[in-house]
Amino acid sequence: MAYTRDQAIETHKDYSETINNWEYYIRSYNGGYDYMIGQYLNRYNLELDNEFNQRLANTPCDNHCKNIIQIYSSFLFRVRPSRDFADMQDEPSLEQFLKDADLEGNNLNSVIKQAQNYASIYGHCFMVLDKPNVTTNTRAEELEQEIRPYLSIITPENVLDWNFQRQLNGKYELNYLKVREEVDREGGTYMRIWYPDRIDTIYMAEREEPRLIDTVPNAIGKIPAVILYNSKSHKRGIGQSDLTDIADLQKSIYNEYSEMEQLIRLTNHPSLVKTPSVNASAGAGAVIEMPDEMEPNLKPYLLQPSGQNLQAIMDSINNKVQSINRIAHTGAVRTEKTGITSGVALQTEFELLNARLSEKADNLQIAEEQLFRLYALFQNTKFDGEISYPDSFNIRDYATDLMFYQQAKAVGVESPTLSKEIDKEIARAVVDDDEKLNDIFDEIESKSEVGEFTQDEPQQEIQEVEQEQI
Repeated sequence: MAYTRDQAIETHKDYSETINNWEYYIRSYNGGYDYMIGQYLNRYNLELDNEFNQRLANTPCDNHCKNIIQIYSSFLFRVRPSRDFADMQDEPSLEQFLKDADLEGNNLNSVIKQAQNYASIYGHCFMVLDKPNVTTNTRAEELEQEIRPYLSIITPENVLDWNFQRQLNGKYELNYLKVREEVDREGGTYMRIWYPDRIDTIYMAEREEPRLIDTVPNAIGKIPAVILYNSKSHKRGIGQSDLTDIADLQKSIYNEYSEMEQLIRLTNHPSLVKTPSVNASAGAGAVIEMPDEMEPNLKPYLLQPSGQNLQAIMDSINNKVQSINRIAHTGAVRTEKTGITSGVALQTEFELLNARLSEKADNLQIAEEQLFRLYALFQNTKFDGEISYPDSFNIRDYATDLMFYQQAKAVGVESPTLSKEIDKEIARAVVDDDEKLNDIFDEIESKSEVGEFTQDEPQQEIQEVEQEQI
């Protein structure tokens, strides 16, 4: 099938509306040079290009976006997901896929973690399974040559167009996907277009019509792409980014850092006001020579702005950082506490963070199960297993817990059962090994309390006393 240039460059309506936001989010996450060339500083009136570029180079980026996403990722993947493949467990290529999911040496957990980071930045990302179109004589030969499905992560700015079709059972399914794969040195673009029955690869050079360079049949009859959502939005195929509001606050802090830098520079290096006939140089120990006949009103003087606004700018930055922590529910994790925060407030903060992480874990679980169903189609088998991610990501302050248990024991409630339960909680806070914990619990349960006797001993003593009296 031949493609026109208009067909090749056509993009989805939602892509055109969101591409600028995606670029803004990824630059906010990357920081450094990417953030600088985004030119997110507010330009002053009558500011020259060289002055603006100098200000861009001198302004640091306090990257809160990357820190927030790294915190989410560290909690999500602190405990590895459990994967039960059921009947697909015996699939010969499955172990290779788990160890090297993208044919670049990265295992499946690493690839899924990377996909989750992109989903947090953009709101969603595409995970596409593909299998080399190579014909082999036997399955053993296929395994030997490692001809198997592999996973690719495609970020939203490279997915130019897509379409969902409603099935008879009411389910929506992708029936069209156009991906920009590569841009070469000459500015030409390679694109891959998926259909349910075929996969086309086209090349479009600048100011030329696109050229179809390859067509292969779609082996599984459906587009092997899974959308990993960070959080679903009202638009199908578009997710909600974690950086929607955080990136704007980071940009505001970035501008205030520029104001601070300018204020410090002007305060420490005041401007010298003089006539052209005055011979003067800047810097410490400078000598100013004035003509003898100079008017007294034209005497050189220093123009130095006040630095009293510096504290106000710093307070504004601190307030914005607190806003970021509140939006991301990471106040108890990121904030350096200068005052006393109640345990209830910390617990509430952790619960809000836990709810957000649980939503992310559910989306990861759904996407990974869809991924393995596609993998089974490529290998002519069936996936009837289950992927399970942790449901809770609560964080315990073990030092505070130990103080609480110590105070509970000091109260002196005369209850052996309560004492044993407190001892078990102390063991949980100190020991991580499950097998050792079970041994400790058995020792706690079997420990005899002070003054406790067996049933036979007191009865025997009573009988001996009665016989002596007789």
